[in-house]
Amino acid sequence: MTLNDLTTVLPFLIMVIGGIAVLLIDLAIPADKKQNTGWLAVLVTLLAGISAIALWANPPANSFYDMVRGDGFAYFIDALLAGIGVVTLLLTLRYNEARGILRGEFYALMLFSLAGMMLMGHAMNLIVVFVAVELLSIPLYVLCGIARPRLDSEESAMKYFLMGAFASGFLVYGIALVYGATGTVSIAEVQSILSATTSNYDPTLLFAGAALILVGLGFKVAAAPFHMWTPDVYEGAPTTVTAFMATATKVAGFAALLRVFMFGFAPLVVQWQPIMALIAALTMVLGNVTALLQNNIKRMLAYSSIAHAGYVLVGISAGNEAGATSVLFYLASYAFTTLAAFAVIAAVGSGKEEDQSIDAYAGLSRRKPLLALVMAIAMFSLIGIPPTAGFFGKYFLIGAAISANLTWLAVVMMLTSVVSAFFYLRVVVTMYMREPQTEGEAIASNMPRALAAAISTAAVLVFGLLSTPLLNMIAIGLQTAVR
Repeated sequence: MTLNDLTTVLPFLIMVIGGIAVLLIDLAIPADKKQNTGWLAVLVTLLAGISAIALWANPPANSFYDMVRGDGFAYFIDALLAGIGVVTLLLTLRYNEARGILRGEFYALMLFSLAGMMLMGHAMNLIVVFVAVELLSIPLYVLCGIARPRLDSEESAMKYFLMGAFASGFLVYGIALVYGATGTVSIAEVQSILSATTSNYDPTLLFAGAALILVGLGFKVAAAPFHMWTPDVYEGAPTTVTAFMATATKVAGFAALLRVFMFGFAPLVVQWQPIMALIAALTMVLGNVTALLQNNIKRMLAYSSIAHAGYVLVGISAGNEAGATSVLFYLASYAFTTLAAFAVIAAVGSGKEEDQSIDAYAGLSRRKPLLALVMAIAMFSLIGIPPTAGFFGKYFLIGAAISANLTWLAVVMMLTSVVSAFFYLRVVVTMYMREPQTEGEAIASNMPRALAAAISTAAVLVFGLLSTPLLNMIAIGLQTAVR
């Protein structure tokens, strides 16, 4: 192990060491001062994000026997995850206190989960991908059930754990089959074997392994038909944990999908592209149509997240550089859009009884006009209305699909986006055009939550109005990735 090895994964190391430090320091913090643990976790996450930005322009380097790689792609994922982590941690500070779950271990678990997510972006070995999946998942199982003795929270954790265990089994079996077909678990070596004209590998084993890996990672990004856990888990988990899962987990899952399929299995794009496109279409249709029937806002956003996983799969289905660029841009825009929406959900549900019904937002524009404005901007971005980041994200995904001769998939994406306008605009209409049925609890001011909402909303608008710098950063980062 050399200094260069450690530098390659510096953001990951900061999160791991920071998580351990937070866990130990928390032992000396009084029970009524656990917000200090949260602020310490924010500082650790900021340091990891700053280190990723500082390393982004460095030449690409492999380390730990070529099992991990530091390149512009990995450091972009690190920086994005750090941004998501900071915003989510800000949301947790007062929300957790109001819900009676202000526990120091909450923040350490979130840091460990973020570490696993960052490792997924660096992974150049299928075994490392599996280890990263488990490192991000195990803390999340606990976080989903941390609101004990709430039965819905415990049910959420149990469902996520059981489904996650099955998905991990598929992933491990898929890795084993790829190894049996190629004799290696290195993503770069798999790519070389598939690219060589005289390579001798078992195509049946390889395709079966790739399919099972897709199942395992498809569970993490909530792609249909591997999405069954999403609505119940999102509804039962604490709102701040749901926000974290809906954003950070998707970024990590799609980072792994990009490494494995668009880089490692790139020579077989003709074989896996139709399957990926069909999954994308099924995910978009199922997510948007089912969201129409929801009256619980967290379940609505759960099905919405399924639909947006389908949109991102459109970019992966393209199998080209435009597709990879559009995927990373859309992940950034979707993440901050969703965090803005959950900042408002955390505010509206900050009272003694957390009302998750859409009716709870009736008249919000008169009670808290700034919160209503944040939610409206988030809903417009999720629909894809300019000049929000969501519009440009969908525009780039559609362009990538058309360039890959997947015009039919681009049409499905546009039609399902039209369908989504109904349930997103329903929230806006409820906030601005309906009177509240009851007086309801007053929404107290909250500085950390307001800061999280401001950061998220600013990102949604800046990524939309000034998308070129972010696109250039992504394009440069992808040039250093193994393809």
